[in-house]
Amino acid sequence: MNPLLDRLQPYPFEKLRALFSGVKTPDLPAIRLSIGEPQHATPDLIFKAMTEAFSGLAVYPTTAGSDELRQTIAGWIARRYALPEIDWATQVLPVNGSREALFSFAQAVLDASRPAPLVVCPNPFYQIYEGAAFLGGAQPVFLNQTPENNFGFDWESLSEAEWARVQLLFVCSPGNPTGRVMSLDEWRELFALSDKYGFVIASDECYSEIYFDEANPPLGALEAAHKLGRKGFPRLVVFSSLSKRSNVPGLRSGFVAGDAKVLAGFLKYRTYHGCAMSVTVQAASIAAWKDETHVQANRAMYREKFDALVPMLSPVLGVSRPDAGFYLWAKTAGDDTAFARDLLAATHVTVLPGQYLAREAHGRNPGQGFIRIALVASRQECLTAAQRIVGHLK
Repeated sequence: MNPLLDRLQPYPFEKLRALFSGVKTPDLPAIRLSIGEPQHATPDLIFKAMTEAFSGLAVYPTTAGSDELRQTIAGWIARRYALPEIDWATQVLPVNGSREALFSFAQAVLDASRPAPLVVCPNPFYQIYEGAAFLGGAQPVFLNQTPENNFGFDWESLSEAEWARVQLLFVCSPGNPTGRVMSLDEWRELFALSDKYGFVIASDECYSEIYFDEANPPLGALEAAHKLGRKGFPRLVVFSSLSKRSNVPGLRSGFVAGDAKVLAGFLKYRTYHGCAMSVTVQAASIAAWKDETHVQANRAMYREKFDALVPMLSPVLGVSRPDAGFYLWAKTAGDDTAFARDLLAATHVTVLPGQYLAREAHGRNPGQGFIRIALVASRQECLTAAQRIVGHLK
């Protein structure tokens, strides 16, 4: 077996199962707020488009996807981010959800023949970034996002010598778990680093359509690049998905978009990787990307939950509404693993310890002392969970 597999850590939810082993729960309905799996209903228009395209199961799909799908995605990107144009033929590729694309992208980008390649990750982070680095023959390095730096990036925490070895840098905006959105000034700094050292930026934007002010959607990486005059999006690729936007995590549908030269290499890799999107899924995806009504209704449901829960939980957990996304990143009084275990035993509510989403770096684990609460369940379930949490902590 590939010896690099030994470097992979258990996934956070494996650690959670081990933590909860043997816990006796009260006779209350279980409420799971630990995993970021959307639980709102899938829109009927997606079911309809999919059932009408079942004949597509009889053909092999192309790796690049249909022209119609790529044109639809390009049109959505241009509308969403106020871009003059996106070349659907060279700057857009469909993928089977952002997770598989984030992982496989690193395998295509990293050059393990160069000395000691590095992959920069935010910390806390989505564990796929770390696994992608290891399996690509690189070493992940972490930039801690903490209350002290407003959950931003401390670029100076890496030395000049380390930056010179960086080949790929992952960002997540809106962030998981903090919900923080990168500013234009932060993108300017990051682009300058990419220009200086030549690394590729992978911008994970799977939470981009969960926000609270319809007039102020989160800034995206392509939008930032355009505003800063970066024609052609040099060394920049964004990753997006329908899972959260359209409540179809099981559809496994998303896209990558950006630098045409980088995407040409990624497409070449994917033709061997065998990850073409089913024609039936493509039809459902086209319907989803063309419609915004269901997305606005989805945002409204999340907005109602945050409006109700933040005032309830703020006095006991110090939470505030994030910039975007559907998580609360809450500070605990003591150890976050003990907090999560005690909460389950007392209330039958599941949350995720923050340290499971981070690694020890620069002398600390920045997830330690936090829990992630995913407001993905129904409004009533979330309200009930909040009531139980408040009762437990008072």
